[in-house]
Amino acid sequence: MTGLTRLRVAKRVAAAAALSGGGIGVLTGGAIGLIVAEAKLARRAIGPPKGDPPRADGVYGAWYAAPGVEVLRIAVLGDSSAAGYGVTESARTPGALLASGLAEAAGAPVRLHNVAKVGGQSSDLGWQLERVLAAGNAPHLAVIMIGANDVTHRVKVAESVRFLGDAVRRLRAAGTEVIVGTCPDLGTIRPVAQPLRRLARRWSRQLAAAQTIEVVSAGGRTVSLGALLGPEFDARPEDMFGPDRFHPSAEGYATAAMALLPSIAAAVGRWPEAEAGRPDTLEPARGEARMPLARAAVLAAKHGGTEVGREVGGAARAGWSILRHRRRRQITEPAEPVEVAEVEGATDATGAGSAGSSASASAARIEATGA
Repeated sequence: MTGLTRLRVAKRVAAAAALSGGGIGVLTGGAIGLIVAEAKLARRAIGPPKGDPPRADGVYGAWYAAPGVEVLRIAVLGDSSAAGYGVTESARTPGALLASGLAEAAGAPVRLHNVAKVGGQSSDLGWQLERVLAAGNAPHLAVIMIGANDVTHRVKVAESVRFLGDAVRRLRAAGTEVIVGTCPDLGTIRPVAQPLRRLARRWSRQLAAAQTIEVVSAGGRTVSLGALLGPEFDARPEDMFGPDRFHPSAEGYATAAMALLPSIAAAVGRWPEAEAGRPDTLEPARGEARMPLARAAVLAAKHGGTEVGREVGGAARAGWSILRHRRRRQITEPAEPVEVAEVEGATDATGAGSAGSSASASAARIEATGA
């Protein structure tokens, strides 16, 4: 990206931050001290992470393997929300849910590679991306979920989105479609008291809006998660949060995955309107429209489940974007991933062609093709 383009993006990022709530205003010494004390109490209540999420790498929908059916490769990068911290089954992690849903929507096997790390910040995306690209063929699609730790560590917005934008541009240069789930709403976290909770919500939305501007400018798409999860998490915290009351529960992750899946499938041409040759069809009655990118970024930060992408084609205008509210589809109960190295040549106990052994055989065929 040229210096001039960078400057334009930076200006739009600043404008979006102002529109989405501005700065935190002038705080007195007493107020700052209160916020610092509340932050310490919240960290103590949440506690440090314990252990790592279950590994979910492998092939999903292996039974779709057949001659002429392309195996879709998906990579997941980001922080604990992308890794699935807090769940105990690999099938319940966001990556597994997305890979299962995409396999069903596409009618094709999906190979998942998740490099997200608990505690990750946007500055960690560089080495995560190196791991993704070192694996061989660039993925067809990359999903990034990042931002919460940037907010809690008070990383400057401009610095945070710079790392994110660099990762998106490198992925797009490799031919990979990119979907970013923007910063979640940290104002829903119960161990955080007021006024810190109110500030956390404002900071989260500012970062989410800035992320959208940077990502779309770099050629990716975003899906807002903050306001989507906020009301549901507020209404049912015992269901949507995990035991530490900070990370989502399995149901919380499923909610986020259902919001991301339509955009993920559409990005690789496997969602209904894309398959029908109508990828640019908008539904004004659902609030879908073409609009300036900065405005779309602010609206998306306030309205969860909103996709923002770049205009394409001859009618595209610089600095404009497309805002969508895609219809969601329930993700069916996902299966455990097929670990190809372990199941190649395996059969069930009876030697019959069960669904499990069929999946294993299909996985072996996938491995043999090097897809």
